[in-house]
Amino acid sequence: MKILVTGSAGFVGYHTSKRFLEEGHEVIGLDNLNDYYDVSLKKARLAQLAGLSSFSFIQTELADVEAIASLFNKNSFERVIHLAAQAGVRYSIDHPHAYVQSNVTGFLNILEGCRQTKVPHLIYASSSSVYGLNTRMPFRVQDRTDHPISLYAATKKANELFAHTYSHLYGIPATGLRFFTVYGPWGRPDMAPFLFTDAISKGKPIKVFNEGKMQRDFTYIDDIVEGIVRVVNQIPSPNPAWPGVVDEPHGSSAAHKLYNIGNNHPVELMRFIRAIESALGKKAVCEYLPLQPGDVQATSADISGLSDAVGFRPKTPIEEGMEKFCAWYRNYYG
Repeated sequence: MKILVTGSAGFVGYHTSKRFLEEGHEVIGLDNLNDYYDVSLKKARLAQLAGLSSFSFIQTELADVEAIASLFNKNSFERVIHLAAQAGVRYSIDHPHAYVQSNVTGFLNILEGCRQTKVPHLIYASSSSVYGLNTRMPFRVQDRTDHPISLYAATKKANELFAHTYSHLYGIPATGLRFFTVYGPWGRPDMAPFLFTDAISKGKPIKVFNEGKMQRDFTYIDDIVEGIVRVVNQIPSPNPAWPGVVDEPHGSSAAHKLYNIGNNHPVELMRFIRAIESALGKKAVCEYLPLQPGDVQATSADISGLSDAVGFRPKTPIEEGMEKFCAWYRNYYG
């Protein structure tokens, strides 16, 4: 297939592009290569992809209406995997306009491209952050998500609403994937796995928020990609018999589906730190701090919908995943 992967220089986008290229598909990657974090890391990921056949790259802004329209008009994409976004919960507090431009306007342009060229299936990244103030664990797709606590989360919820609307109005089959704390080799340097590994390896203190009383459903990157690969050909269809009940598990009368992708085994922050200590052979120096604005104390994914639909459940334990991440970190940074 010819597949568009937006955010192909990003962490999840790179691994997803690599997997589809290795399976023989043609991938057109799109990214703006912004400087939210180290651009050299993004370029290094692209260099890896450039070494594989059937990959081409376009650098442009999602919010550029004409550029995105031209991209869709010049290609007949059989799948669009939309992973590009302005990421980061805390960054959204100080830079709100970047999130609306990229995550809202940019996503609208992708939807318009899919509508105008009749793309058979759009897969897009949502986030566990949409659950916001919800405290019932594990988070279910059917749970209410109308109490976000960061602008980043609000834009991801907006993506889900936009996708459902376009699916209802124009029949665009769309699948949203709520990712839960993705980590692994080539991971983002603004996230805890990288920040903690980097600091511990250099003997520097790490900032442990909420006094360490936090849990995250850490999900290894290979499990995320496997979920994406399996969902790609699981094209949603409308359910005309949908009764309009929120808790009805079969979704909607539109061709739109939502799935959680998480490890389904929340990890306490201190266990996560011990996994890094074990992988590095060094002890952490912890600086305990209160909960930060926009953060939640715990995340946990109910993945029954994904399991029922495609027969897959992420399973990589944090100790195994962090061992692989630390090995990559040592190799990449010398």
